[in-house]
Amino acid sequence: MQYIKNESLNTIEGLSNWKGNLINSEGGFINEAYPFKIKFKDILSWKLKKNEWASVKKNYKEKLSICNNALDFTTNNKDVLIWLGHSTFLLRINGVTFLTDPIFESPHLFLKRNHDLPFNKEQLPKINYLLISHDHRDHLDKKSIRFILNRGDNPTILTGLNIDKWFESNFKSAKYTIQAAGWYQQYQTKEDNTNVYYLPARHWSKRGLFDTNKRLWGSFLIEAGNKTIYFSGDTGYGSHLKEVGELFKNIDIAILGIGAYQPEWFMEANHISPLNALKAIHEMNAQKFIPMHYGMFDLSDEPILEPVESLIKFHAAEFSHINLSVLKVGENHLINS
Repeated sequence: MQYIKNESLNTIEGLSNWKGNLINSEGGFINEAYPFKIKFKDILSWKLKKNEWASVKKNYKEKLSICNNALDFTTNNKDVLIWLGHSTFLLRINGVTFLTDPIFESPHLFLKRNHDLPFNKEQLPKINYLLISHDHRDHLDKKSIRFILNRGDNPTILTGLNIDKWFESNFKSAKYTIQAAGWYQQYQTKEDNTNVYYLPARHWSKRGLFDTNKRLWGSFLIEAGNKTIYFSGDTGYGSHLKEVGELFKNIDIAILGIGAYQPEWFMEANHISPLNALKAIHEMNAQKFIPMHYGMFDLSDEPILEPVESLIKFHAAEFSHINLSVLKVGENHLINS
């Protein structure tokens, strides 16, 4: 066992004793607070058990609404956040453009998109910072990244430890810079008023047969101008979410996943439920909650829009004090609104 981090990056002020992320003798990352390694017997148990939503899903035709004025951001310079579906967000603030976990089409044959992009991908603005939370195929998509790199954006890629090795292997001739951070580390940004941090998540990583947990997973905190935005990536519920609010006292917008959470006995270690997402927002004292990670892919037992339907019900019943913004795909959400 040993601890590793990116020695060229600073650790968050006040956490100078943080030793780094723990890895085992095989080079796999371990979340010490929530150790997890997916087991085949658990997957088999899940698949063999009856899905209580099966009859509903069989005839389920509901899809996310697509905003018809998604390209409004191209006609102005306003600070804006746009949901492109799943965990993909386009963020422009102070003239700097961020893109999170880009998925522009179906990643593979067995993972089909349930809606299109709100505009043609060629109409995306130049990306300054590309944020990749972890290596799962619904977050790290080779085709989508190739599109961005091939058109000459030359972005700065911000991600977790060892994911830089995947980029180096797959995009040997592309122009980009990349920084791979450990948890609680701050990336080096070009702008004086822009800070980005990599923070913990309760999840795991894998792309092939023999690379389980070999690349680090995490979340992001962006400070730009006078705004603070948290992006959870994939995570289960845990104390790390409350800790975000303790480390960063004024979170203006928190973006958390709510989907792919059923059955909870199996999914709770990796994906947060709608109810627990609301609990987390309350605990971190975020000013606004924008949900994600639902509606695009059929990844679990529940229908694709059930998570947001449940979220709205729990919000009305127990968490109405939280400022909840459920976005349409392509909706131009003004950062200062």
